[in-house]
Amino acid sequence: MTRILFALLTLFVIHDSQAQYAYFATHGKISFEKITYTRARMRDLMAKMDAGNNAGRGPGGGGMRMGGNLENMPESSTQYFELTFDEKQSLMTAVEEEENSQSGGGPSRRATMGFSGGNRGSRGGMNISMRRMGGNNSKVLYQNLKDQTAEIQVEIDEKYMLSDSLSPITWRFTDEYRTIAGYECRRVNGATPDSLYLIAYYTDQIPVSAGPALSHGLPGMIMGLVIPEMHIHYWATKVTYSNEPVPTNWKDKKVKSMGVNEFSESFGRFFSRGREDNNTSNKKLILEQLIY
Repeated sequence: MTRILFALLTLFVIHDSQAQYAYFATHGKISFEKITYTRARMRDLMAKMDAGNNAGRGPGGGGMRMGGNLENMPESSTQYFELTFDEKQSLMTAVEEEENSQSGGGPSRRATMGFSGGNRGSRGGMNISMRRMGGNNSKVLYQNLKDQTAEIQVEIDEKYMLSDSLSPITWRFTDEYRTIAGYECRRVNGATPDSLYLIAYYTDQIPVSAGPALSHGLPGMIMGLVIPEMHIHYWATKVTYSNEPVPTNWKDKKVKSMGVNEFSESFGRFFSRGREDNNTSNKKLILEQLIY
């Protein structure tokens, strides 16, 4: 009887140690799909821009002009990202689209909607393409979980390296669960300091407080992220564990470095056209576009 009990105890310890090792995996790579409901997003974006630029101007106020027919845009578009992580940092980069993925928008599947101000500014009426600012494949998002800092590399008219502290997110836990990429994930509702509402699904089986689009602050990896106001969804599709470090050679050598606030103030002028009462909302719009 003693031998049997000892054997059973040994098997239990071995099994438990293996389970603990899998449970606390802290190095790897996660594939994400980013689904943007393009038509709905652009419709809301245009309404916000027009409301901000027409405030106090009357019926003839020069608002933002939309290039192209909104109804001809695809209903949604999908981009693919990889999040490489360890217990101290994460790096999110875009990958090439899969040719066989489905979408309702034809071969291109990407929204190419340009915006220009109704009044020309100091750069000759600079056209700011929201797709180039937030949706192009050159964007890289890095977060240092130890220092609570972030770096964003993005290309618009040229490449920029933007630095900032990680913005705090207030999370409220729920009792709702769903399975994402084979992991049981708990739903939490969040809010940023700018009152942007977030829905996240995290798993404590990957005990790294990170996620897509610089999301963080939960006791585990965020596998699903929904930003209802922006009509954007991120969903993990695959997790691969490895001991490879997070890449350090992702920074472009020819970039213009500046803080996120400096960048938003600079580009916010082209949206507000010098109207101080629009600065706050325009900065929020730019920052959201950069990150999400």
